[in-house]
Amino acid sequence: MHISRKFLVFTLLPLFASCAVYTGKPVDPEKSQTRLQGELTRQAGQLWFSPCNDPRRFAISEGDTGIAQDSSELLGDGHSVLFADLRGRMGSTKVSGADGGYELSRVYRLQPEGNGCEDPNFKRTVLRASGQEPFWSVTVSNQGMVLSSPDNEPLALPYMEEQLPEGRLNLTSEANGQRVELWIAPQRCVNDMSGAVQHLSAELRLNGKLMRGCASFGGARDN
Repeated sequence: MHISRKFLVFTLLPLFASCAVYTGKPVDPEKSQTRLQGELTRQAGQLWFSPCNDPRRFAISEGDTGIAQDSSELLGDGHSVLFADLRGRMGSTKVSGADGGYELSRVYRLQPEGNGCEDPNFKRTVLRASGQEPFWSVTVSNQGMVLSSPDNEPLALPYMEEQLPEGRLNLTSEANGQRVELWIAPQRCVNDMSGAVQHLSAELRLNGKLMRGCASFGGARDN
């Protein structure tokens, strides 16, 4: 059967058109964002962020993070500077005196005290959880977890991690006579004593005893 060249060209036009609008793989919004640690201050109602060991100052846009309210409460308690661990998109801003803008998507930690920029273990830490009354803490790295509790000196333990629906985690260990279950949920959590805000809530079951607290991802994990 004879097919004219004109008919063939018109037949292929939709195919060429569809190829023309293909722009490659979609960009992951998370990859266009930057996680930074540094100092948070407020001046004339504007929140400012200075990264650790960086003289620049960025004007904060809080997005849906609620950092304006949280920082207002902490700064109102007599603290002039807060340590902040944040994720967001760097860009330009119209705020006078700024070196740029920082549009936030997540607040990992906001605290008035602690090691802050001077924490030597931050980059190696996967997760840190702690609670009060009684005090307990669990620090997790790729090498294991270190448990501190009212009845124990810091104890290094191996662990297994299970990822659960809705971004929850379960870390378990059973060694050296200890049965440890650490349950993590993506829920804003406030330390009752210091007022520090973290992005995860934590429940520790130590040999069947339940203790509650807050948690945040370290530098070795930020998803």
